[in-house]
Amino acid sequence: MGVRDRLIEGAIDLIRRNGVAGTGIAQLLQCSGVSRRSIYLNFPSGKSELVAEATRSAGRAYSALMRSVAASSDMATCLAAFPALWRDTVIDSDFTAGCPIVAAALGRADAPEAADAAGETFADWESILAERLRAEHIEPELARSLATTIIAAVEGAVVMSLATRSPAPLERVAAQMSTLVAHHTAAA
Repeated sequence: MGVRDRLIEGAIDLIRRNGVAGTGIAQLLQCSGVSRRSIYLNFPSGKSELVAEATRSAGRAYSALMRSVAASSDMATCLAAFPALWRDTVIDSDFTAGCPIVAAALGRADAPEAADAAGETFADWESILAERLRAEHIEPELARSLATTIIAAVEGAVVMSLATRSPAPLERVAAQMSTLVAHHTAAA
């Protein structure tokens, strides 16, 4: 892995744990094991540019995973996969790491370009899920609304799980999303 990639991976990890404001250059250097000069050679605008690229990189990775699961699974499996992924993430981190996309969205004051990238990622996720829901014969407007609801519920449950140090919010959201979508697919 090159220096640029190490910086991006380190930034993603720190942002998931500390948010944008809580991620400093010294931490980035320590986490990635690179020199201070390397940050400015790879990201001339400094931390804000690095955080924006880290957000885009994380967004592409999660979008690719979402596309893969949506394309290769039945709807129930697809809906169960995302809360389960976040459940594992929060538990494996001992409830210290959440979604880097949410953290970037909340960090607009420090990194507006990263917050914009987070918005683009959320829109991409909505499109991926809406397309999958349309494949279940749900009309486009309702599919888009359900996709928004699913993303908002799962991301909110990640935050609640971190705050309560419990996977229960993610587990409850997973059950409710399955029930909600089953209701709409049966009606379609």
